[in-house]
Amino acid sequence: MSETPWHTVTIRVPFANPKHATIAMQVIDVDPELQKQAVKRTLTVDGNDLIASFATSTVRLARLTTNGFLENVDLVARTIGEFGEDSERKQVISR
Repeated sequence: MSETPWHTVTIRVPFANPKHATIAMQVIDVDPELQKQAVKRTLTVDGNDLIASFATSTVRLARLTTNGFLENVDLVARTIGEFGEDSERKQVISR
């Protein structure tokens, strides 16, 4: 019996600068995948981009993993926008 092929997904998320991409990677990388035997995740930064690669044992897991990752990216990006260096400058300027 042959092994089940892995399903792969690669996502490239642009950020304003490499520092923000690195922050996002560090924040997301803290949480391990819940099904380590069925999902393999690699996070890297290339310039301003956060690159996530997933290999999953099923298409369903690929979809679920991608959705969860994008939700995390959305939260991190909104948090950086609200509390990052740019927001500090906006507060100083508006005073």
